[in-house]
Amino acid sequence: MKDVELNELDPEKQPMTGEVQAAGGEKNGSVKLKVPEDEVAFTGLSKEELMKVAGTPGWVRTRWVLLVLFWLGWLGMLAGAIVIIVQAPRCKPIPEMNWWNEGPLYQIDDLEAFSDGLAGVEGKLDEINKLKVKGLVLGPLHTGQADKPDALNLQLIDPTQGKEEDLVAVLEKAHKKGISVVLDLTPNYQGASSWFGSGDVDNVMEKVMAAAEYWLNLDVDGIKVSDLTVATSSVDWSKLQSAVQINGTDNPRKRLLMGVVEGISADAVSQLVNTTGVNLVLSDLLSTKTGGVERIMAMDTLNSQQRSLGWGLGAAQHDQLSKQATTPGLIRLYQLLLFTMPGTPVFTYGDEIGLQAADGAGSPKMVWDIEKEPVEGAAVNETEEAERTERIAVRNWFKSLSELRGKERSLLHGDYYSLFSSTSSLSFLRVWDQSERYITAVNWGSASELLALKLAPTEGLELPEKATVKLSTDADLKVDSTISLDKITLKPGEAILLQFPYTG
Repeated sequence: MKDVELNELDPEKQPMTGEVQAAGGEKNGSVKLKVPEDEVAFTGLSKEELMKVAGTPGWVRTRWVLLVLFWLGWLGMLAGAIVIIVQAPRCKPIPEMNWWNEGPLYQIDDLEAFSDGLAGVEGKLDEINKLKVKGLVLGPLHTGQADKPDALNLQLIDPTQGKEEDLVAVLEKAHKKGISVVLDLTPNYQGASSWFGSGDVDNVMEKVMAAAEYWLNLDVDGIKVSDLTVATSSVDWSKLQSAVQINGTDNPRKRLLMGVVEGISADAVSQLVNTTGVNLVLSDLLSTKTGGVERIMAMDTLNSQQRSLGWGLGAAQHDQLSKQATTPGLIRLYQLLLFTMPGTPVFTYGDEIGLQAADGAGSPKMVWDIEKEPVEGAAVNETEEAERTERIAVRNWFKSLSELRGKERSLLHGDYYSLFSSTSSLSFLRVWDQSERYITAVNWGSASELLALKLAPTEGLELPEKATVKLSTDADLKVDSTISLDKITLKPGEAILLQFPYTG
């Protein structure tokens, strides 16, 4: 450090007389400061110095030690990763899924009753999309007269249903929303037999094939026909199959050939799936097999073909759920059952709100604007308000089931195991690899039922002692509560969906 003396004053502060010495012997205005000496900062070793040090034995040993430690650490991490990969359970490969396997199909047979024709369907697509529907099945829409094959024109839309440009508009908007559109080309849908007389099948099949090519060129995503057993007896059935399925090879959206069968056994349905080349068979097994044991046996027979199987309660006949599920509780029960069975759930319009089936042969008028509440201060019909509220609740239940099925692999394409069946109840398990597992239990009978769940010996799979309630129609079985699986009592008309995790 060195002393520096500052004695320079501003000119205006300098004395006008001679220099005056301040007390203590210092000049007036002088200040002494301590200023540090210039310090030399360390800038590291020069290149020449580093070269001299680098070759010393100490640094050579240090570098070797660090190099060996690095490679040992790297090899240790590699070995650890290999052990984790080898010991980790292998993921099960995902099966091939098509759009009709990924969500429910929604049938609209009478477009006039649904929304005043095809133009109205386009306007309702936003509402339909909220249901997580993957496909619309429209029609039959073509013109014709009952039991008169000569009057059949499968390439002309009945004017009461709409126009061709209306259908094109529906297709464009539906595709933007990820919804596919299937046309029902059942020829004699107004008459006694779907394919007219037995001698007319081959001639009518030619018309169906030509119509399929026509509508598929307009970007329709599939074709549906009824009475599949009769249709497949035609010598030209394979041509229709080719028209639908081969024409779709260049289209990223695979095209669907869908057939409907009624009044046949589960074994016969399985044979049709194996031999006819259809992509999806919709049967009436759930409607005709009313006992729990029969229904479980049907699922036992068909579950391995679930990606080619459609389930519905009344859907094969274009009937609403409410025709057989006569109470709101039963409608919820069958919605839960259909969404969790191994196969594609197929619904008829209005099933999402519990729409009551029409009396006689007519179609019920679809009810819209159920969210619209009564005007404040206006007179309220309590019966109508209760019905509106119930429809909202049923639709919310439907939407929650549809959303759950779409994101849970066990419900979407999981393996099926039967657990219990009786005269009026059943239960089964859906499992996929390491995903959450689900147990469906339903009781459509008039008395309470104690379900004794039992899983057949299965390697790597067993039922836990308890499971969590995921969805329930019973107010006493709260969602997210835990129940014991050895004692499940279901009240009359109640259904429950249970969940438990994969534990390794």
